[in-house]
Amino acid sequence: MRQKPVYLACLLVHFLLIITVSSRETVWLIRQGLTIFPSSFKGHTPAAGTDVASVPPQNLATSNLLRRALATYLHIAGIERGYGYFAPNVPAGYKLIFELHYPDGRVAYRLPRVHSAAAGLRLAGLLDEIGRTGYDPLREYLVKMLARPVWREHPEATTISAVFGSINLPSINEFEHGARESYQFLYAYDFSVRDGPAESENR
Repeated sequence: MRQKPVYLACLLVHFLLIITVSSRETVWLIRQGLTIFPSSFKGHTPAAGTDVASVPPQNLATSNLLRRALATYLHIAGIERGYGYFAPNVPAGYKLIFELHYPDGRVAYRLPRVHSAAAGLRLAGLLDEIGRTGYDPLREYLVKMLARPVWREHPEATTISAVFGSINLPSINEFEHGARESYQFLYAYDFSVRDGPAESENR
């Protein structure tokens, strides 16, 4: 009988973790105004966005044992990532362009290539993840992975510049008045095909 309160406490902590982690995406969507809620709701959501719903120990240093133990448990339980509970809306689109430089001075432009519709959807999802990634070394690594097939297809190129930006869609009212999508520059990374990644540039 003494074990029953312990089991109950563990169960409550487990469900608290599920609710806390799962609310992260929902809070972010409301904060960004991507739901059917009026814009006034954005003022009632915590300013930290996705971080507000983070489990407190996750804000500790990466070497902290409590944080490591919590991260291990979340992954074992399969609850390390939250879910959104709103119907999908049209997300902010992202575009990645590769600028190839050749020894003779030629410059060519290429887009990431896919060989199926399913791969195209996965690529769009990956670009969205890159756009939402706040950690620059990880973002550079993901862009470099997408650049590798271009290196193989164009071995004569000496350097590749990857330009990443967002596609901004006009509102319905703006579209009716002739406005069309616009492209906003976000990041640029320069890679050397022969010597490995050169110094990247984050503008």
